[in-house]
Amino acid sequence: MPMKKAILRYTAALLILTALPVIPALASGGIRETGAAAAEPTGPAVIVPEPPSVPQTAKASPASVPQEDAYLVLDTASGEVLTVPVRDYLIGALCAEMPLSFESEALKAQVVAAHTYAARQAAIARAYPDESLQGADFSNDSSRYQAYYTNEQLREVLGDRYADGYETAAAAVDAVLPEILTYDNQPIIAAFHAMCSGRTEDSAHVWGTPVAYLTAVDSPADPEAPAFEQAVTFSEDEVREALTAVHTGLILGSDPSGWFAEGERTDSGTVLHMTVGRSIFTGQELRSIFGLRSADFTIDYADGEFSFTTRGYGHGVGMSQYGANAMAQQGSTYEEILAHYYPGTVLADAEVSPAS
Repeated sequence: MPMKKAILRYTAALLILTALPVIPALASGGIRETGAAAAEPTGPAVIVPEPPSVPQTAKASPASVPQEDAYLVLDTASGEVLTVPVRDYLIGALCAEMPLSFESEALKAQVVAAHTYAARQAAIARAYPDESLQGADFSNDSSRYQAYYTNEQLREVLGDRYADGYETAAAAVDAVLPEILTYDNQPIIAAFHAMCSGRTEDSAHVWGTPVAYLTAVDSPADPEAPAFEQAVTFSEDEVREALTAVHTGLILGSDPSGWFAEGERTDSGTVLHMTVGRSIFTGQELRSIFGLRSADFTIDYADGEFSFTTRGYGHGVGMSQYGANAMAQQGSTYEEILAHYYPGTVLADAEVSPAS
């Protein structure tokens, strides 16, 4: 096996916390960053890093963060805090984040990522309570946290495919239920996305903070994924209004064809910076402003319209879901998939203790 398995004990109060900025919300009318259950994903799944208020220097004794037997999930529709057994939560998260038509080893890799996210977020929430969560570990608001379907929602989404879909998801969860990904004996930031442009992105280029195991790796099958390249058009007025809404002092000039310069890119294709008029925007800012599928984009101008063409879908950090599925189709195990997309991490069996 590419990863050495270890036994990990937890305590909720202590955790190595690598604070990253929250991913900016997409522009109004933009694409929601989650996958779709039992269908090809219309967008990338995403793990939103913990807010900057969490101290970067907080550290734990090695192997000391408890894995609960249930998570407390705030249902944003009812305002109720639900107590959800870990197994049930992982089934609901898998169904919400990855198509159940994907290969079983890819589904297992997704479960481990989902479990790792939940364990880390629960420890953060219990050590540094967020009043907006009303005592919960996280909510089912997929714009802020990992997507999750309750069993009732899953029945509604899957319809007459519920029995088969539930069996598929439960089998993947049961195969890897104790396992999470760790680095220095702590749960990692298990970021993932739908598809990249052929190489994943370094976290430093997306969130401004380097993370040892969130570095760029090849994901060569992604360009063959459905809807890998997409284009969206805006009129001159729409572009001007969108830009000046977030930068009131922006000077664009009289010739729209010169509003956007070429831009600086990473080796993975992400736009780092781009001169717009007389100002400089990051690629992530422009992605947010225009609701683009990714920050790997080109801009063309003709006949009074701007055309933004994107490659891939999502922030590009961590595991590519389509890349994971392609690896599984080629015979890779879930351990090998996780080792590839999260280099240097270790699979650990989380011991379950009663929820507090």
